[in-house]
Amino acid sequence: MAKNGKADVERVFIGSGCNRIVNNVSWGSSGFVSYGSQNAVTIFNPQSAKILTTLPGHKASVNCTHWLPSSKFAFKASGWEKHYLLSGDAEGVIILWEFSLVEHKWRYVSQLPQSHKKGVTCITAIVTSETEAVFASTSSDCVVNIWKIVLPASGGDCMVTCLDSISTGLKPMVTLSLAELPGSTTHIIMAMGGLDNKIHLYCGETTGQFARACELKGHTDWIRSLDFSLPVSINGEPHNLLLVSSSQDKGIRIWKMALCDSANNFDKKKAENSLAYYIKGPVFVAGSFSYQVSLESLVIGHEDWVYSVEWQPPSLTDNNSCYQPQSILSASIDKTMMIWQPERTTGIWVNVVTVGELSHSALGFYGGHWSPNADSILAHGYGGSFHLWKNVGTDYDNWKPQKVPSGHFAAVTDIAWGRGGEYLMSVSDDQTTRIFASWLNETNSKGDDTWHEIARPQVHGHDINCLTMIQGKGNHRFVSGADEKVARVFEAPLSFLKTLNHATSSLHDDLQADVQVLGANMSALGLSQKPIYAQASSETTDRSGSDGFDTLETIPDAVPSVLTEPPIEEQLAWHTLWPESHKLYGHGNELFSLCCDNQGKLVASSCKAQSVSVAEIWLWEVGSWKAVGRLQSHSLTVTRMEFSHDDKYLLAVSRDRQLSLFSIDRTDDSDQVSYKLLTRQEAHKRIVWACSWNPCGHQFATGSRDKTVKIWTVQKEESCVKHLMTLPTFKASVTALSWAGPHQQNNDGVLAVGMENGLIELWSLSLGNNEPKASLLIQFDPFMCHVSSVNRLAWRNSEKNDDSDSMQLASCGADHCVRVFNVSFV
Repeated sequence: MAKNGKADVERVFIGSGCNRIVNNVSWGSSGFVSYGSQNAVTIFNPQSAKILTTLPGHKASVNCTHWLPSSKFAFKASGWEKHYLLSGDAEGVIILWEFSLVEHKWRYVSQLPQSHKKGVTCITAIVTSETEAVFASTSSDCVVNIWKIVLPASGGDCMVTCLDSISTGLKPMVTLSLAELPGSTTHIIMAMGGLDNKIHLYCGETTGQFARACELKGHTDWIRSLDFSLPVSINGEPHNLLLVSSSQDKGIRIWKMALCDSANNFDKKKAENSLAYYIKGPVFVAGSFSYQVSLESLVIGHEDWVYSVEWQPPSLTDNNSCYQPQSILSASIDKTMMIWQPERTTGIWVNVVTVGELSHSALGFYGGHWSPNADSILAHGYGGSFHLWKNVGTDYDNWKPQKVPSGHFAAVTDIAWGRGGEYLMSVSDDQTTRIFASWLNETNSKGDDTWHEIARPQVHGHDINCLTMIQGKGNHRFVSGADEKVARVFEAPLSFLKTLNHATSSLHDDLQADVQVLGANMSALGLSQKPIYAQASSETTDRSGSDGFDTLETIPDAVPSVLTEPPIEEQLAWHTLWPESHKLYGHGNELFSLCCDNQGKLVASSCKAQSVSVAEIWLWEVGSWKAVGRLQSHSLTVTRMEFSHDDKYLLAVSRDRQLSLFSIDRTDDSDQVSYKLLTRQEAHKRIVWACSWNPCGHQFATGSRDKTVKIWTVQKEESCVKHLMTLPTFKASVTALSWAGPHQQNNDGVLAVGMENGLIELWSLSLGNNEPKASLLIQFDPFMCHVSSVNRLAWRNSEKNDDSDSMQLASCGADHCVRVFNVSFV
């Protein structure tokens, strides 16, 4: 919570998808999961399916995160008060974060001094003692760095030193794993794999340099994932270390490193010429011990690249000794995750559990992870989505899907609240439209509502740039505009209205009698969504042929269903579509901005433009969807439009630095619309990105790349616009504005200002007769804000909430995030 003398801000909800890259996700022994979402490191709690926070610090896309200790070392971390997190980005920077379990607070500790020249592809770590850990990072620059970190016993800062830097030649490594060698307390082994299809083993001490030990050959394509077990006992031999590797050759291999004799009686040359060397595999020396490497098992079962393999985390037995289960989790691009275990009698590794995703659009999993106590498994997929299964069985395994956070996996371009503020709708460059709402029947321990994605009305084939909810009576409708020249109108189906009743307890029974459409089906090219009618839903047949739905020509029928609890990814991606009711043709380029008037009678649209004729604003009549006006004023793209609260004026701002004001008149008897350009004038020195009307008057604000916000008023008598005041210059370009009504009797409302650096500020405005004034109410804490440009701000237009001391503000940004804040005024 951020506090100020005049306002408090509390984080209510964050929706955000996962960057689509391998090694991005880590499950820590703290119980929390970390992942990269654009330039932010995002943390979520799998128990509550809630994103807790985002960490700002990276200037480039976050490629990988790794907890210290991770779920693998949960048995060593039972008394730890502070946990640490490493994150690496696409520019080679690695940042260390500290998380206090007691205070639930995050702290930026440091940026590692020796960064990589190119993007970081993998970070791995082992905890060697209560105060020490070793971690390694690899990058596209063909360098592997190994680090030692000394953790403070109480207070103080971490000490990070670079132990070694290894060049891997011309072929970069993409995966690493570290382990302590059995029998030795000072030696560490590191496995690395990448584009040359070999596994390279290096040995070194926890104090110094690493030397090449040997190579393991066998895979026939890139090696994607490596993971060492803790030392295990096999056939009575206590000191065996197992390494599991997976590859794009669809295979998984398990390698055994067995402790031989001491290195004094070991002759390397003689060993290399012996028959056993070729049958069993190479031998290497570390310190005073030698180790024999052999292929323990070859595991085949996936039908496509295996992106990740991970040993089940060790557990503590009753006598406090550590036990490593013989169990491996693999995740593949073939849309499945599998758990493998050796058969008791034969020792052959077999697949004991398979879970997966059956949606038509998914392209499989980028990684799979165990929870610290191994009762849950988590995958992250191509659609930026998470998939969590929990073993709820008591006597036998029974893996059931669980709720997870969700969100966009590309920049979120626009948001709009539902007409009564019941839900928040967002559109994105990931080509989807999503609806988020608080699920009232489900409250957490604090009694707060929990927010979830409850529908995905549009899944498209173009990046979606803008949307507007249609106000007024009738069914829930919205218009969206994408990187195509057409605006599309969607109407809520019956299944969504019933789901909304469950989620928000807001009754829409009056609508349900009129709505005959149950849901929608996707067309083969993913552009238009066809309605499914209520009476026809019982007669749907399987059109996909006998072989399921792997054919390209057909897509399985959606089964629209009423959701009684928050949906999981498979339901969202497929069964919550809205039917498309109209297409609006007319623009010459990609759609850029949309808005609807407050009565729900007119929609205005604009497109990308570099000439006066293309930059015109089109007016559409809601219902008939006829074009009833083409407003010309600007010479470049109209970036934002908004109707005044009484629908008498339409305000437009543009890349040409101008603002335009149109008067809109309707004759009641014939419903004809007449419009007139009242004024056009230069508003700012750079592109004008945002505008917003005062909900209670004819004043408005404009925000620009020139880092200023200006307040204007309409002078009716002279049909012109007068500049009232300019707010103090901001630190970054102003990209979003939203004006809310007065929260105290003596002022003219609150203006929310969003900037290109991701930060948000609230200003109180007082536009009295004499001297207009603006005062800063609050600057949001950077840990609450976006890490990239804020694209849109929107105050919640809640009809139920008459209590003006508290309001909700939604924001969306280029960092893939949708956020909701509670603002309470003191």
